[in-house]
Amino acid sequence: MAKPDQNSVLRQLPFIVGGLGGTLLLINRLLTPQLTESQARSDALGVILSAILILTGLLWQQVQPRSPDAVDLIGEEGLELTPELPEAVKTELAWASHLLLTNTVTRSLVVFYQGRVLLRRGILGVNPEVKPGAILKRVLDQQKPIYLVDMKLYPGRIEFDYLPENTQGLICQPLGNQGALILGANAPRSYTKQDERWIEGLADKLGNTLSRYLEPTRSIES
Repeated sequence: MAKPDQNSVLRQLPFIVGGLGGTLLLINRLLTPQLTESQARSDALGVILSAILILTGLLWQQVQPRSPDAVDLIGEEGLELTPELPEAVKTELAWASHLLLTNTVTRSLVVFYQGRVLLRRGILGVNPEVKPGAILKRVLDQQKPIYLVDMKLYPGRIEFDYLPENTQGLICQPLGNQGALILGANAPRSYTKQDERWIEGLADKLGNTLSRYLEPTRSIES
């Protein structure tokens, strides 16, 4: 269910106050039997102030950013970690995934490395298996991240059936040429540039750890 925009009242406040002030000035003018010069000047000043408030409200509607609509992802919260991994790798995966889930808008994540899923955490999708589609293959081949800012705009989203079905935004961050860190968010356009840089740095560290402890394989191309 979409969360309400907590700043909507603040953005509309100047518009409402300006409109109310202009209405009261008009009523006061209509009920005044004889208009004095001082009242005329006060009315003129009031009209100007009301117009400024209304204009400010209209500008705020355009300028102030709106919080993206967030949803509750469909699925059960959990943690699935490949049991035969070295303890150092398990610790690194647990640490990195915890940071991502608590410090970014990420609500679901998958670590795919050397053709298998090492970790699923957060809100889990129904499908536990990852079959690389066109988008993930491109990330693996080019070793460059892909950010799908609003999943409903991309037909290729169907390949990410291992994430919750109503995932709103997604980042595929390469882990060298052996795998990828796949992050799902519960709101579109919710990752900032700072988030992307931070995720890239974390993925570099995680990829370095995986490459040291897991036997290397050829680049995944199929």
